Amino acid sequence: MARKDAREKPAAALRQDAAGRSERQPQDAAGAPEEPLPGGGELAAFLDSLRYEENDSAHTVRSYGCDLEDYLRWAHRRGLDPFSVTHKQARRYLGELDAARYSKATVNRRLSALKGFFRWLNAMGVVEVDPVASLQGPKKAARLPKSISPSDMERLLAVHEEALASLDAGSPAFAKEARDQAVLETMYACGFRISEVSGMLARDVDFGLQQIKVMGKGSKERIVPMHRTAARAIRRYLVEGRPLLLAGDDPGCLFLSDRGKRYSPESIRSMFKRSLAAAGLDASLSPHAMRHSFATDVLSGGADLRSVQEMLGHADLSTTQVYTHVSAERLKDVHHQAHPRG
Repeated sequence: MARKDAREKPAAALRQDAAGRSERQPQDAAGAPEEPLPGGGELAAFLDSLRYEENDSAHTVRSYGCDLEDYLRWAHRRGLDPFSVTHKQARRYLGELDAARYSKATVNRRLSALKGFFRWLNAMGVVEVDPVASLQGPKKAARLPKSISPSDMERLLAVHEEALASLDAGSPAFAKEARDQAVLETMYACGFRISEVSGMLARDVDFGLQQIKVMGKGSKERIVPMHRTAARAIRRYLVEGRPLLLAGDDPGCLFLSDRGKRYSPESIRSMFKRSLAAAGLDASLSPHAMRHSFATDVLSGGADLRSVQEMLGHADLSTTQVYTHVSAERLKDVHHQAHPRG
């Protein structure tokens, strides 16, 4: 059998603890307690391993949890042991997602979650056979990442700079504008993810060397250079803004919220949307477009692909290579506009 006897599982106690950690037993529509979902204890233990051993973000853990709970419910509806499915049955699960018109990206994400789960189950001795290891997801159509044009980037970065010119230094409003200007300049200067900007520490900014140390995905540190404009924005915020935002003990984070706590990704995202509106730019743009713009612009300026990979913190060079296509598209636009027969 694919599934090992519970007495042979080295992680049995861990899974039992995870299964009993629920603060409130789920209830059905009539208010009666639902039956525990088969495999729920193992899933809870797996998510704990992502959270505490792999140091994955709360967003990643939550996404894995939702995707894998969907799989467990599917297996339960089909009367299947979720850990003893065959390769054919697992493929049928993906086929049903496709028939239900889930996007290719969603199907691939579900498959990725399943593969990670079964690798862990195998390592923990829960299963002997991995039915999803050789499964292939649907091929996604190549899609270029959305970036912000240089002219639009200038408009976006001017929003808070112009507001600062009309405010008195030392006022709370000045402190917030200085913070938001520094956040935007840092995101564009260094290509940081929004979660990385939120978690930056004040002590990790080196003005002498003009570089910033940041904690990326998987708790991997990297050091990224920053240009003078970003350094000036950060220094102004540190001197004239951050002290006014502090409320009680210093949390150590570089960027602080209006209440003196860490400037959360959600708050940064809201600020970014307000800045887009003030600049009159496309409201569908996300903070991640700043990262795409950074990569596109430094490649267009002559940076080599390996250096951009290091600055972005990509584990795989193929992830960075998509930006070479973006640069090629930009060259086509320039050629079309400039050539006499364009």
